[in-house]
Amino acid sequence: MKHHTVYRTELTPLSFLERSAYVFPDKTAVIHGSRHYTYRQFEERVNRLASALRRAGMKKHDRVAFVCPNIPAMLEAHYGVPLAGGILVVIGFARVMTVLVGPSTSHEPLSEVIYQRRLLSRGPRVVAIGGGTGLSVLLRGMKERTSNLTAIVSVADDGGSSGRLREAYGWTPMGDIRNCIAALADAEPLMTRLLQYRFPKEPGGPGLAGHAFGNLLIAAMSDIEEDFEEGVRQVNRVLAVRGQVIPASARPLTLHARLEDGTVVDGQSQVARAGGIERVWITPEAPRACGDAVEAILAADIVVIGPGSLYTSLLPSLLVPAIGDAVRRAPGLVIHACNVATQIGETDGYDLAAHYLALERHAGPGVADVVLANSALDAPRAPGDATAPVRLVWPPEVSLRTTPGVGTGALPEVALVLKDVVDPRNAHFHDPARLASGILEIAERHAPRRAVAAARTA
Repeated sequence: MKHHTVYRTELTPLSFLERSAYVFPDKTAVIHGSRHYTYRQFEERVNRLASALRRAGMKKHDRVAFVCPNIPAMLEAHYGVPLAGGILVVIGFARVMTVLVGPSTSHEPLSEVIYQRRLLSRGPRVVAIGGGTGLSVLLRGMKERTSNLTAIVSVADDGGSSGRLREAYGWTPMGDIRNCIAALADAEPLMTRLLQYRFPKEPGGPGLAGHAFGNLLIAAMSDIEEDFEEGVRQVNRVLAVRGQVIPASARPLTLHARLEDGTVVDGQSQVARAGGIERVWITPEAPRACGDAVEAILAADIVVIGPGSLYTSLLPSLLVPAIGDAVRRAPGLVIHACNVATQIGETDGYDLAAHYLALERHAGPGVADVVLANSALDAPRAPGDATAPVRLVWPPEVSLRTTPGVGTGALPEVALVLKDVVDPRNAHFHDPARLASGILEIAERHAPRRAVAAARTA
């Protein structure tokens, strides 16, 4: 069994059935999806589909169209849903092919589109950890190089639409998840406009005012599933994103910071504006990590930490114990993609070494095998931009990297790679294509530290 596909346009859902079965008004059904299954797993899904088709009123001579050639025989032989002559019936060939290759605005030949999809499916398994704008930029570039892509997203947001929904209903914040799903969508410009659409704010207006449509979609699906993690999983499927987006935890997290003067600041939005941060932590202190996130990290060829706000996007996910532990144990190459610019308040005055030191201080020594930093410091800046390029000060002093209980001789080496990864039009952001290319080039030349250590002891 390869995989199955769901054709959604003009279809009526048959129960939940993991959103994998739909029926045309004229009782023509198509299965669709993008995940690979074992034969037994797929057989079980077909069993559920057959039952759902019967409940939906499918009769003996109703036509059923499938894009997986073995399903008609399985249904007819094992589950009593006969097909007319046992022949594969394809309704609307052009539409079905659109489903198979996904929405595309290019004018490339169909064979080229299919070839590109197959090529992407053979790409490396990449996990990106973070949140905010930085992670979305990375995903936009990386999805053009591999479809085996997982985004593990922070859930500590307490501002904007996410913050209002969190305060009113206790829901896990989904703003950064929404941004990442939009970035991984095939029809990205249109999907981004839809998911990022905010209902207008009007005096005395409805409760929807100011809310992002994507947040409401994720919240609704989570409420239907009665589980936030499962709700996000289903939104991934419904929107057919290239890869998957996973929350670091299904529970909303609260970020706290202690400043150098001893002041304690609570809440991500407040921490983001604070300067002189000494340490951050989350509550609850040991939230359960999403199981899919841990599995993805341990199965990844490449784990990328960043880019993104150091204290408010990267660290909240790494401070989830199981996430941080999985990164430290990850057999794949771990790369820290450092920000190209400082952030007002949060990382004012930070150079490259200061960024990595803060990461190590919270996530553990040697959390990354390689640090990727921007070498082009002369990109134009937007008028009034008060941020500054991250200065290339390296390496961090050994005395500053010393962790209680760990001798300096045991500290692992961290490789530094400099590349031009900045957006040539705006020095505040990475360029998606350059960043993805830089990461994949590093993966070709650097072996994971754990693999090198194992080879030396073998």
